[in-house]
Amino acid sequence: MEASPTERLLRLLSVLQTGREYTGVELADRLGVSIRTIRRDIGRLRDLGYPVDASIGAIGGYRLVAGTAMPPLLLDDDEAVAIAVGLQTAATGMDEPAARALAKIEQVLPGRLRRRVEAVTAATEPLTGMLRGGNPVAPAVDPEVFAALATACRRGQRLRFTYAAKGGAEPARRHADPHRLVSADRRWYLVAYDLDRLDWRTFRADRVGAPEATGAPATEREPPGGDAATFVAESITGIRARHRALVVLHTGIEDARARLPGGTGVLEEIDERSCLLTTGGDALDWLAMRLVLLDVPLEVREPPELAAYMRRLGRRMIEAGSSRSART
Repeated sequence: MEASPTERLLRLLSVLQTGREYTGVELADRLGVSIRTIRRDIGRLRDLGYPVDASIGAIGGYRLVAGTAMPPLLLDDDEAVAIAVGLQTAATGMDEPAARALAKIEQVLPGRLRRRVEAVTAATEPLTGMLRGGNPVAPAVDPEVFAALATACRRGQRLRFTYAAKGGAEPARRHADPHRLVSADRRWYLVAYDLDRLDWRTFRADRVGAPEATGAPATEREPPGGDAATFVAESITGIRARHRALVVLHTGIEDARARLPGGTGVLEEIDERSCLLTTGGDALDWLAMRLVLLDVPLEVREPPELAAYMRRLGRRMIEAGSSRSART
């Protein structure tokens, strides 16, 4: 059956969104129409606000370029779900533009995609407060794998999957009760109870393969720390971070919790007036400033290089203040 003008226009836009330049003959062959029809459809795209650039010459062609206004977008299913989930995470952090954009996308999502978005957002949570930039390139996660993990978390279904450990070792089969998916430092982590090792584990979602629900219900459990974000924070600060810090905060644990951004680290009570913070990061200056901004008396137990950095920082701040006082 011949495609309608609207369907043909969407197909043409989908081809042009690959970013490369196509000749009129190439586009006509791919869409099964005449070159005259291609020229007419290019004109329609321009009328809709799409900046289609045409080069002149014997082998000239068409390509989509950046414009001055935002035209309508053409997204496939996986792209639409990814954008909606990303906006949902941003909107949770009180980002008003993200909330407005999310509302617009949800209005036009087909029912099948809306259900996928609901399944993913119900099973995921962001880990805020951790150092950003430690992973400049986000590892790719297969959308089907991600959707299967999120669905299993939401429905409480046991999973079998393969997991590729560090160092390129052969993927091993795992059997687990999935709990939640947590995003941290541009990675996704599956928090699950490993049924073979009888302990809680975090699994990087980009290393998970062939997830398969077993049909058995997952046993309801709470991860150490009380929630998935805290468990991942402890795993990251203890394993991934370049600098792992132990800091005594001279304030009660409830006051410390109120001051500390969620997911920044793990607190343990020492007594009524002090608690121990386990945290970490990839940069000493960032760690130091984060501790200073807590605005409580503290003592760095380790690492020694963080304590030395904070002493130097304190001297510089005192000198800066003294210099200003002298001028005034």
